[in-house]
Parts: sequence; structure tokens; C-alpha cells
Amino acid sequence: MTTQGFEEVLAPNHYFDRNFDIEAAKILPGEYYVTGRDMLLVTVLGSCVAACIRDPGTGIGGMNHFMLPENGDQREVVSSSMRYGSYAMEVLVNQLVKMGASRSRLEAKVFGGGAVLRGFTTVNVGERNSEFVMDYLETERIQVLSQDLMGFFPRKVYFFPSSGRVMVRKLKSVHNNTIFEREQRYGQRLKSSNIAGDVELFT
Repeated sequence: MTTQGFEEVLAPNHYFDRNFDIEAAKILPGEYYVTGRDMLLVTVLGSCVAACIRDPGTGIGGMNHFMLPENGDQREVVSSSMRYGSYAMEVLVNQLVKMGASRSRLEAKVFGGGAVLRGFTTVNVGERNSEFVMDYLETERIQVLSQDLMGFFPRKVYFFPSSGRVMVRKLKSVHNNTIFEREQRYGQRLKSSNIAGDVELFT
């Protein structure tokens, strides 16, 4: 399932996690997943950020994985980045509400934004992503219960939406470039993308 505009995709990667003995979905850059079932959502973050948002009243929760685009004229960058960041967040919030979550009860835990991407020299992409997600949640009055943002290491995040439990592992020894290459490819896709339409909001 692909929504309008930027490539926000319902995460298709499902597997059974033997460590936790539970069904799981792996969230890659530009993807999100929302569920009301007892399952695990997993992602690995470099400069990208992930918002884990849930309604404690229903146990419906979800996770996204996104980064603000960066290219072109600086004023245009700020405008398009904010539009895209808001779009990426609203896709997740909208899906939560469509599935039965109450927007007024939503609470969040946010992660990522590490200074780990090579080749992004004009701005600290991770810092910009971190500041955006915190500003967005404050503006939307979604309470942030916990955060683990910025720093210098990638993170692996395990989110259990039904309980709200999150486990974060800092990847201080990364033996391959998969994380960096995946996020750089995602960043390149964002540079050539346009927002085709607004998200229809459910309130």
C-alpha cells in the first residue's frame, strides 16, 4: 500500500521473531506500520528518526521511520522538509485514528537522529530530524513519554505497541554499511520526490 505523495509505504516485511516468540514487522526508511494486535515492530536507525505512537486506551500503536529531505535552495529546503516531515508524521497518526485510536490520547516515544551519515556536510541531518519530531509532537500536543535522540551511534529499536514497551540497543560496532547505504538511498529518493497531496486527516 503506497499513500499519496512521498513514498510512505505500509511495511511489508513480516517475520516471526524467535527471541521474543512473537510476530514482528521490520520497518525500513520511508515505511510505517500500525497494529492493534500483540506484535513487535522493529527498525534500525542512523540519521533517520522513528516515532513510536500508541493509544494506551486501546493498545493500538504504530511506528514510522523517516528523514527530512535535503537539497537545493536553503529556503526551499526548510519549506519542503517541514512539509515532508509533517506529512510523514500525519500518515502514521492518520492510520492510528482510522484503526480506532483516539487522537487525544496518543502518546509517543521517539528515537534516532544520530550523527552517523557520511556525506551530509551542510547540516547535521540527525539533529534536524530530532528537532523536527520533537517540535511536531509538541505542536500536536502528543505527550512524549521518552526519547533517545542524536548522539553518534545507530540504534536498533524494538516496540511492542500493545503494552507500549520499547527496547533500544546502541549499535556501537557496525560491521557493514547496510544502515548507511539504506538511509543514503532513501535520502536520494526524497530529493527526486514531490508531495502529491495532503493526508486526509481523521479527528
